[in-house]
Amino acid sequence: MHLFRYSCNLLSKASPQRVARFCSTIKPNPEPEYPGASAPYIGIPKLTMPKEVTPIPIYRVMATNGCVLDSTQDPNLSKETIQKMFRDMVLLNTMDKILYESQRQGRISFYMTNYGEEATHIGSAAALEQRDLIYGQYREAGVLVWRGFTISQFIDQCYGNVDDAGRGKQMPVHYGSRELNFVTLSSPLATQMPQAVGAAYAMKRQNNDTCVVCYFGEGAASEGDAHAAFNFAATLDCPVILFCRNNGFAISTPSSEQYKGDGIAARGPAYGIATIRVDGTDVFAVYNATKLAREYVLKENKPILIEAMTYRISHHSTSDDSSAYRSAEEVEIWNSDRHPISKLKNFMIQKGFFNETEESSFVSEVRKKVLKQITESEKKLKPNWKEMFEGVYHEMPKHLKDQMKEMEDHIAAHKDAYPLKKFKN
Repeated sequence: MHLFRYSCNLLSKASPQRVARFCSTIKPNPEPEYPGASAPYIGIPKLTMPKEVTPIPIYRVMATNGCVLDSTQDPNLSKETIQKMFRDMVLLNTMDKILYESQRQGRISFYMTNYGEEATHIGSAAALEQRDLIYGQYREAGVLVWRGFTISQFIDQCYGNVDDAGRGKQMPVHYGSRELNFVTLSSPLATQMPQAVGAAYAMKRQNNDTCVVCYFGEGAASEGDAHAAFNFAATLDCPVILFCRNNGFAISTPSSEQYKGDGIAARGPAYGIATIRVDGTDVFAVYNATKLAREYVLKENKPILIEAMTYRISHHSTSDDSSAYRSAEEVEIWNSDRHPISKLKNFMIQKGFFNETEESSFVSEVRKKVLKQITESEKKLKPNWKEMFEGVYHEMPKHLKDQMKEMEDHIAAHKDAYPLKKFKN
């Protein structure tokens, strides 16, 4: 200790040159690595500014005119697969138009369309296996279309009748199917995200050849559940594909007011998650990216984040009027050449896969099926009203039994005030 003080005293009186020579003779001890981060040292303070970080690029396969930009990225899907992609997107688009009008006529209480985002549904669904488990948000109906959910199942759910698998307990468009491995949707934003990560962790422990796919919007990514999901997925190495549909709007809030920085994709590396950003209007780009993502999560047993850049052409829902916060001209740009259906149609025309007469006939047939099913679904009875108390607990607790008895007495006393004939006995 005395020697150290003596040396310091000498150095304080020495010239800068002598101090430099002295320091050069000292062999530094290896710097300890901090447990919280692995990074080099610097000698001058420097702020890392957002504009200095290179944006994550957007992967695409097709140009707006349907031309494949790099032949090595053409997925070389069969004619039948490409036609199914196109027709599933057209079916979804056609069904959306009719059910949207059905809500406007007061025949159902609520509806959400998928205009402009069809390629994110169909491209990703086509790259997955049927056994893969899906957690959706509420705008992923195309995934169900691809997997075989029928027109009658869609419409029965929206009308909440006896053939609705949810027994009328959910809002319209809150679909679910155990057979198709699609977990029933939930209204609160981002609740599905930590659930999906937990399911992926369970699958990892079972060592099966299955992954989980969790869809969410850029608005949902602002929820606390999203950040918890990212962190758990990364730290627990969960085989989950976190699929963000960035359509530019969280209801009426544009993405420019929703977040700063490089979108949602930038959060992947920040959490230690592999990431890819893709053109969400390009069904082939979405297909390739999802296929790559699935291979990665199963091989590495780690998560991956996909950000699909797209545009919500429709209103957020039937409860929204988007003309209050964006121009019709802006919407039309995305509803024409940039529309995912138009882009794939252009590709099919070049390949000789498209027949205008056949496609017009297909749309006409879909319209007939949807309109016929609406008529049938409207006539079906609603589930027995007592079912509102069932299906939550294995054994109904006393407080629910008391509520059911109170409801029974109320209805018995006021039969004329309720449309009991519309409900199943």
